[in-house]
Amino acid sequence: MDWFSEHPEVRTIRVAAADLNGVARGKRVPARFAKALLSEGTRFPYSVLNMDIWGEDIEDSPLVFESGDPDALLMPTERGFMPMPWLDAPSALLPLWMFHPDGRPYEGDPRQALARVVARYQAAGLTPVVATEMEFFVIDDSGKTLRVPPSPRSGKRRTGAETLSLRALDAFDKFFTRLYDACEAMDIPADTAISEAALGQFEINMMHQPDPLKAADDAWLFKMLTKGIARQFGFAASFMAKPYEVWSGSGLHMHFSVLDASGRNVFDDGTDRGSDVMHHAVAGLLRAMPGSTLIFAPHENSYDRLVPNAHAPTGIGWAYENRTAAIRIPASGNRSRRIEHRVAGGDVNPYLMIAAILGAALNGIEDGIDPPPAFKGNAYDQNLEQLPGTWADAIEAFVRCDQIPRIFPQHLIDNFVMTKRQELRYMAELSDEETVELYLDLV
Repeated sequence: MDWFSEHPEVRTIRVAAADLNGVARGKRVPARFAKALLSEGTRFPYSVLNMDIWGEDIEDSPLVFESGDPDALLMPTERGFMPMPWLDAPSALLPLWMFHPDGRPYEGDPRQALARVVARYQAAGLTPVVATEMEFFVIDDSGKTLRVPPSPRSGKRRTGAETLSLRALDAFDKFFTRLYDACEAMDIPADTAISEAALGQFEINMMHQPDPLKAADDAWLFKMLTKGIARQFGFAASFMAKPYEVWSGSGLHMHFSVLDASGRNVFDDGTDRGSDVMHHAVAGLLRAMPGSTLIFAPHENSYDRLVPNAHAPTGIGWAYENRTAAIRIPASGNRSRRIEHRVAGGDVNPYLMIAAILGAALNGIEDGIDPPPAFKGNAYDQNLEQLPGTWADAIEAFVRCDQIPRIFPQHLIDNFVMTKRQELRYMAELSDEETVELYLDLV
């Protein structure tokens, strides 16, 4: 309760957990119940973490009518209370995750799925070190046509993309200053910001940390925070994969290395090649990539990003220091040897994404498999196996993949497939404009 002693102005609490789409589901609670929330948690129906993108129940889900739509127990994560700087009234957020009433982790919770993968690493005496790169657009969505918002500094609109442009960053300096201040208040380790390749597109990198759960929390909270701060300035911040047809989309790239019990990076063999363990991890990632594409591209709009020559991978291959590759080994000092996974869009659920990547890599390490040779040159010109090209194909590849049950519990797999199949049916009824309106703020 020390947090409330330091923040006596806070009158209300939001308690929230991430559903399978990464949407925050929760309640508003008066601050006087804070102590009880910490010790007793709260209750939601199990089905709340298995809603479709519209927040509707999944038809024929056993979590709803068949079982009587029972309650689960939601308990605070390690994060504890934190401020919500995007709201006008001083408020606190308490992130939660789901358990059965008897205390067992609920296998349909995406955060619990990531914890399960982390436990596998711990059992092997290994610690993943994770960082994410968060790309997003700032968008004026007040009219019928999406466009870049006017600069809060000059009142003018940018007319073109400016990759790594200080001018573009400075045009939104007030927004970024407030965003970084809010990240510090929420203990989100935001590092470098750059302007990206598309109009109104930016990227903020997160610091590497040896706690994948916190890295996923940070990414989930950062998306929530960035959207909220943007609305304070009168525009949207969107992590949807591709809001504009003519511009490249937004990714959520992940970098990771793995430490052994002595703190040594097991991807480092003292050379630029990287260790055999790193190669096994790469092989595991490539093997699971067709099946895990549904995690990395979970929505209809996701597949508009995964097209040739649009700064997003389409082929299943790896390379050294090559940003056209799905799996890139960045140039670095040997002790910093790491893998960059570049497939996921900005619209992903970070918990599922990090679990899918770390789980596939560990499968490869456990099996001791080797990847094909690293390619050189433009990935789009290589004869590579291709990622599933449509949402429907990705759903079926996820169902067929023998690596997915090694990473995720069957209950979550079943729930995710039912969710995506329901969304696939109903998305077919929407126009392009309605699709953008749906995804713009939500994902």
